[in-house]
Amino acid sequence: MVSSNASYLDSSHRDDALSGGARRIAVSTPRGEYKVWVKRVGNNPDLRVLLLHGGPGATHEYLEACDTYLPAAGVEYYYYDQLGSGFSDQPDEPSLWEVDRFVDEVEQVRQALGLDVGNFVLYGQSWGGILAIEYALRYQQHLRGLVISNMMASVPAYNAYAERVLMPEMDQAALAEIKALEDSGDIENPRYMELLMPHYYEHHTLRMPAAEWPDPAVRGFAHINPKIYVPMQGPSELGMSADAKLATWDRVADLPRIEVPTLVIGAAHDTMDPAHMELMARRLPSGRYLHCPNGSHLALYDDQETYFAGLTDFLTSLPAAVA
Repeated sequence: MVSSNASYLDSSHRDDALSGGARRIAVSTPRGEYKVWVKRVGNNPDLRVLLLHGGPGATHEYLEACDTYLPAAGVEYYYYDQLGSGFSDQPDEPSLWEVDRFVDEVEQVRQALGLDVGNFVLYGQSWGGILAIEYALRYQQHLRGLVISNMMASVPAYNAYAERVLMPEMDQAALAEIKALEDSGDIENPRYMELLMPHYYEHHTLRMPAAEWPDPAVRGFAHINPKIYVPMQGPSELGMSADAKLATWDRVADLPRIEVPTLVIGAAHDTMDPAHMELMARRLPSGRYLHCPNGSHLALYDDQETYFAGLTDFLTSLPAAVA
C-alpha cells in the first residue's frame, strides 16, 4: 500500500506530536541536517527498545499494538519515525533512501537517546528487520539484544517464496489482473487495491476483513511515503521489483556474525517464509525463533497473544550485558 495522506504531515499535526514524551532529534546526512521524531513510553533504565517500523517509508503508527503489552511487562520503548516518514522531516532527496544512510541514522538516534549495551534492544519489523540486521552487523557492540520480526534475511528468497508458494494459492484470474496492472504501471487504478485486499492482504498481511483492521494499522498503511517505498521496494505488492534498491539484498551468509541474543519472529501465513525465518534463528549464534501459527505479516495483530507473550518473554529474560 503506497498511498500518502498529506494532511497528516502538515506543521500543525507535527506540532501536536511533540507532547507526551515525544521529541525531535537532529541527524546529519550527506544532504544536510534534518530532524526525526521519537517518543518514549515507560521507564526502565535497564531495558530500552527502539522500534524500527516497516515500509520502507511507513510510520510508527501500526506498532502501537505495543501499548497493550509492553508497559505491563516493564519495558521502556521508543516509537521512531525514520527520516522521510510520519512526523519526521520529509526531504525530497532521493539520494538519502539508501540502506547504509538509514543505518547511520539509527546510530545517531541511539547516541541521542543514550542507549547502550547495558540496556539497548533493537526491534525491527518487515523493512525494519532489514535495517536491524544491517545495524547489528555494523554496531552490535552497542546492543543488549535484537528482534527481527517478519523479515527474511534474503530478498531473492522472499521473491522466490512469493512465486513458488503464495501466488499459486491465489485466485489465478485475480493474480493475472493484478500482474497486468503492475506491468502497465497502473497501480493507482482503484481496481488494483480492490483485487489485492481480498486476494492477498487479507490472507498474508493482516488476516482480518479490511473493514475490521485496527485503526493503528489503517493509519500506518495510509501514511506510507511512496517516494521512499517505490525506489527501495518497488511498486509491486507481490514481492520486490527487479529494479528496486533492495532487490538483491541478502545477508544469510552473514547471520553467524551477529552474536547478540536475537529473537526472530515468523508466522504461518506471512508474506515471508516461516521456514526461512526459523533457519535464520538457527544460524544466529544466540538465536531464538518465535512462531505465530495464526498470524500473518502483522502477527502483532492477528496472532497477538502468541506474538507478545514470546516477545516480552525474550525481552525480560535477556542476560545482563557483559561490561
